[in-house]
Amino acid sequence: MPTHFKGSVAEVHALNAFINFMRASDAMADCLRRELGSKRLTLSQFGTLEALFHLGPLNQGELADKLLRSCGSITAVVAGLERRGLARRDRSEADKRFVRVALTGKGHKLITELFPVHAKTITKRFEALTTQEQKELRRICRKLGTSVYHG
Repeated sequence: MPTHFKGSVAEVHALNAFINFMRASDAMADCLRRELGSKRLTLSQFGTLEALFHLGPLNQGELADKLLRSCGSITAVVAGLERRGLARRDRSEADKRFVRVALTGKGHKLITELFPVHAKTITKRFEALTTQEQKELRRICRKLGTSVYHG
């Protein structure tokens, strides 16, 4: 449903684009939540496991930057993963404030099993777009995201 706001043409176009963007994003997130729910994982937990799987051990600040989350929320996510034995926090002997997060064997096994299923789900959903449209969507999203932080 388009906006009912009676603003300028630019406002109506921007609001309509925003509505469609958010609905598509929410639909994808709902799909992924359902997929991950059977493994009792949130999107943030999955993202953390994925980042550690592909990038190796990271400190909590690096995880926060990669996942576009606050350090406080990453601390809570990592604590949940740690309780389940999927990740561990290693404190630096030199500086106890420095905490590095790594996958455990159990966490590595889980993400190794889950990631191919995740990739297939994303690929299936994006079949609604041509390869060129996927590239264009990526370009547009990057441009939009960059403008939020630099515009």
